[in-house]
Amino acid sequence: MKPLVIALGLITGSVVLSACNSINDNKTPVTDTQSLAAQPGYAKPVVYQVFTRLFGNTNSNNIPWGTKEQNGVGKFADFTPKALSEIKAMGVSHVWYTGVLHHALVGDYTEYGIALDDPDVVKGRAGSPYAVKDYYNVNPDLAVNPANRLAEFEALIARTHEAGMKVVIDIVPNHVARNYQSLSAPQGVSDFGANDDTSVTYARDNNFYYVTGEDFSVPSSQDYQVLGGEPHPLADGQFSESPAKWTGNGARAAQPHIHDWYETVKVNYGVKPDGSYDFATLPAQYAQLDYRAHYAFWQDKKLPDSWYKFRDITYYWLDKGVDGFRYDMAEMVPVEFWSFLNASIKMKNPDAFILAEVYNPTLYRSYIEQGKMDYLYDKVGFYDSLKALMQGKGTAQQVLDVHASVQDIAPHMLHFLENHDEQRIASPEFAGDANKGKPAMVVSHLISQSPTLLYFAQSVGEDGSEMAGFGKPSRTSIFDYIGVPAHQAWMNQGKFDGALLSEEQKALRAYYQKLMNMASYSAIAQGEFVSTAVTTTSAEPATKVIGFARQSDSQRLIVVSNFDASHAQNVSIQLPDGWQGKAYDKLEQHGQVTLNNSLLTVTLAPLASAVFELEN
Repeated sequence: MKPLVIALGLITGSVVLSACNSINDNKTPVTDTQSLAAQPGYAKPVVYQVFTRLFGNTNSNNIPWGTKEQNGVGKFADFTPKALSEIKAMGVSHVWYTGVLHHALVGDYTEYGIALDDPDVVKGRAGSPYAVKDYYNVNPDLAVNPANRLAEFEALIARTHEAGMKVVIDIVPNHVARNYQSLSAPQGVSDFGANDDTSVTYARDNNFYYVTGEDFSVPSSQDYQVLGGEPHPLADGQFSESPAKWTGNGARAAQPHIHDWYETVKVNYGVKPDGSYDFATLPAQYAQLDYRAHYAFWQDKKLPDSWYKFRDITYYWLDKGVDGFRYDMAEMVPVEFWSFLNASIKMKNPDAFILAEVYNPTLYRSYIEQGKMDYLYDKVGFYDSLKALMQGKGTAQQVLDVHASVQDIAPHMLHFLENHDEQRIASPEFAGDANKGKPAMVVSHLISQSPTLLYFAQSVGEDGSEMAGFGKPSRTSIFDYIGVPAHQAWMNQGKFDGALLSEEQKALRAYYQKLMNMASYSAIAQGEFVSTAVTTTSAEPATKVIGFARQSDSQRLIVVSNFDASHAQNVSIQLPDGWQGKAYDKLEQHGQVTLNNSLLTVTLAPLASAVFELEN
């Protein structure tokens, strides 16, 4: 989910590397990324993000605003051992199952005791995965038998582990669905807001903020019709909520704007309406201490009720076998809460994988050091500069400069080219050609020890052109029931053999498979970034070519990518003194080259890359 406002009262701190996860099965606490990466056999994490509802759907009707009966819906059961083995073959260590938790949707599950959701406060027909309705159960759409939905997800967790991968799910801490109703909470756990004093705007132990004396009004818009104008008995422009609650993005009006996150309500973490804190602040020196010290700090503090609610939620899923969490819009929640929550999680599972969506670069170090996040999105800066270069609007140096700006925390910055929020590379609005993603993926994946995220169907060139309903094409819809054509060709009616892919798509997937498996190379997983001087034939700095080197104790690699889609580039790369000998391309077809005076020269075709390994 993209930011609209910035959280109140956030703090920053000094630079220090904090705890990161291991993809190994041991439970030895690790408090430093570099020491972890030095472990023999370590491969940097590769996260496969899959939108769970869409993965197994074979229906190709793709009717805008279509029901699940019309357009189909995937199930947990569609992740067969064959499907998971094919995902694993892409070098994947973690599967991020997006849209698992029970969120508001337009569908009738009343026979299972689930209340109807009002489409006036649901985005799309299938609903936003970031409007969670019940944190203690999973989306009934995803189950063959909705009554048995939790057990079906537990079986998927077990299958994923058997395939040699870890399981990551979303936690959405900043907001919940307007109609939050947990049917599955453990005994003694109260719903969000159940014990709130609704006569006041704010109280520390209230879970929500209130617009006292006013009822909620559904936002109005001439440009948007609920369900695209399709009839529904509850689509009447009304939703009962008295008093009105603040909206998820922090909007305080009883009638939010249509572009606000009106389907959600903001969770109160003890931040007063004026931005001041109603809890203890974290001393600056804790940026240099590990999660155990953070855990101890919070034990004698009286904390807001919402803090304990989310701790208990994460414990519940860890006990189910989930291995980690991706936090939606983490920067809208105070960093002290993350210190509390992540320390609590690490005390329970030191290897838990913790990834946060943070878009404000000034907060990166605070959320890593004091908030004890393992990984943050490297979007604002790295992704944005790569996208500009792919679109012919930026330069190679801009990408390298942005990477240099986070060099001290680079192992903590997750890299991606696609995810559920971003446009598909092949969409006309982005690059218009999946092949333009190849050099960018080489740079994104190999430039640091950071984890890499691969979005489902990216490796087969999905272009996101389906008009699903809510939202516009270029992004694969997360709000509606829809088929994903390129992915369906790879899925081949559940065979997962890629038989229906075009030859170009097969070649693209093979390229991604070779590239993603380089996560196990010691120079990539453990090595250091080595800056190089890159020039083209004209002896001018290369604006469309990125080159760098990576080295570990046992391996030296030279990476070079041509982002020019029309012209070959004759490239010279000046390496550090002592880099001599023969080098062989491990990615494409550039064969063997010989370094002379630490200078490597190679001709790269349009959109071509090379990953040369220097013989020791």
